[in-house]
Amino acid sequence: MEHLELIKACKQNSYQAQIKVYESYKDMMFNACWRILRNEHDAQDAVHDAFIKAFKNIHKLDYDTNLGAWLKRIVINHSLDLLKAKKKIKWLEDTEVADGETDEKDDDADRQWSVERVKKAIDGLKEKYRIIVVLYLIENYTHKEIAQALNLNESTVRNQYKRGKEQLQQQLKNTILS
Repeated sequence: MEHLELIKACKQNSYQAQIKVYESYKDMMFNACWRILRNEHDAQDAVHDAFIKAFKNIHKLDYDTNLGAWLKRIVINHSLDLLKAKKKIKWLEDTEVADGETDEKDDDADRQWSVERVKKAIDGLKEKYRIIVVLYLIENYTHKEIAQALNLNESTVRNQYKRGKEQLQQQLKNTILS
């Protein structure tokens, strides 16, 4: 079934089409949830809740919209809502820029790190930094989108990203030296 037919069938509440969408996207959705929530049970619940929400709102989806990207946005936003409700992360509003200019491009792109080393280093970040680093570097959210999702000022997100990136780089340097 091609993309447009699948969306149309889901809009008509076709159980087979919904199962096909679920089977096609559940792993991608789980991985996105896991990177944010860091709990398998919570990530599984978030995926199921996000699919329910998506199928209830599929009538709002335009036929030319990328279904995977739309579903991923729903599951990430749902994960962030769960995290905010459950853990009550305290995001401090930053009004001053961290040392150095924040840049949309990663200036250390030429460094080569093993995937496992980077994952472990990201996991070692403070949660408020980890979430922003994951959303920016892995999920390709912009600073503006992250700020909207977390109800923060964009400057706060930029500063948290800058600090998280610095901590990540330091952790990676430390693993090389040890």
